[in-house]
Amino acid sequence: MQPPVFEEFEPAGDCGCPGCVHRRRVLAYAPADGSVGHPAAFRPLVVAAAASAVVAAQAAPALAAPHTAERPGAPGVPAGDEPATPQGPRAPLYGPAGRPADPADPSIPTTSRAISRTDIIERARKWVDRKVPYSVSAFWSDGYRQDCSGYVSMAWNLPGNEWTGSLGQYAERIGKDELQPGDVLLFHNASDPYGGSHVVLFGGWTDGARTTYVAYEQTPPNTLRRTTPYAYWNNSAGYVPYRYKGVTDGTARAEGAGAAAQARTPFPGVAHFGPGADNPHVTELGRLLVERGGARFYATGPGPRWTDTDRAAIRAFQQAQGWQGAAADGLPGPLTWELLLTGGGRNIPAAEDAHGVPGYPGRAAFRPGAVGGQVTRLGRQLVRKGFGRHYVTGPGPRWSEADRRNVEEFQRAQGWRGGAADGLPGPETWRRLFS
Repeated sequence: MQPPVFEEFEPAGDCGCPGCVHRRRVLAYAPADGSVGHPAAFRPLVVAAAASAVVAAQAAPALAAPHTAERPGAPGVPAGDEPATPQGPRAPLYGPAGRPADPADPSIPTTSRAISRTDIIERARKWVDRKVPYSVSAFWSDGYRQDCSGYVSMAWNLPGNEWTGSLGQYAERIGKDELQPGDVLLFHNASDPYGGSHVVLFGGWTDGARTTYVAYEQTPPNTLRRTTPYAYWNNSAGYVPYRYKGVTDGTARAEGAGAAAQARTPFPGVAHFGPGADNPHVTELGRLLVERGGARFYATGPGPRWTDTDRAAIRAFQQAQGWQGAAADGLPGPLTWELLLTGGGRNIPAAEDAHGVPGYPGRAAFRPGAVGGQVTRLGRQLVRKGFGRHYVTGPGPRWSEADRRNVEEFQRAQGWRGGAADGLPGPETWRRLFS
């Protein structure tokens, strides 16, 4: 029988098996000449042998062990040996690399910059798209350190590079049931703060049972967006949910319509939407889109059967957030669903009809606390029509009781009474006001 032939292969540079991870760590501290011993010590031997009937029948055991088996249900993540994610110390933007910042340094203020959830996720996506390499000492072109805490600092638009021991001063602790896109899950390991801590950005639940979520994280070899078990692959009990204090929309403490929206169904999963889908979640999605300015897409409905109308309305909403390409494919993901539920992000822009009447922007544009250009536009038109006597100043972009009372007077002038004259502009009020 012909003896087997052994041939060495270099494993992929992003391999997560223990041997490859160890090799990369050793190489990071290797001498300039690269003399770290024979590389075969870090390479698996792959057996390439000509098969014969006799060998196959004997079912001989494998001559070379494969890479560490993956954790069940976690493609690409080796069981018990997740890639290490060390982090650098607190530092100003752009470095200097490896030198910790003075906590009293006035160039690193502790104030929170206002930012929307949409913008947080958009900033996080940029590193995913660019596959920013992981590093505890390098700084990306935007000035943020290329490790897990630097990544969250970047997504939150913080004035400097924080670490897991200082991110908490910019955030407040929340519960699991309060998590929304843009929040974080933070594990600060006091016994090994620079080598055993980690933080990931929460992108939205992927199942109704809230057992898995979309995580944006900076981890070797580069920035990833992947489905992750709650709270994390390892040290799960040590992760704590936090919310950035500067978030400007969709907070768990929203009142009125926002609180009611958050009590609705969490994202049911991508399988409930798309061609062939027929379920109550499609109806709920359509109703949310109508509230956010998508009424013009629906001649009838919305209903439980998925149609091209639903996809067109979703695409318009996604494009209103500034998303392009695959991010505006007309299919709802966790972030699209969360923004619709909480009233976050931007409404679908109005389009004028054949008679020059601007498209109705949706009831959500005129609910208590709403702020936007459509409120100003409504107020100015009320003044033009002679129904602006309740304005002391303005009209302005924030919906107020003066707006509601002026709309109510306009509705009563149409002969409407009772609930038809509630001061909240619907599609017919809008059409008559602007025609």
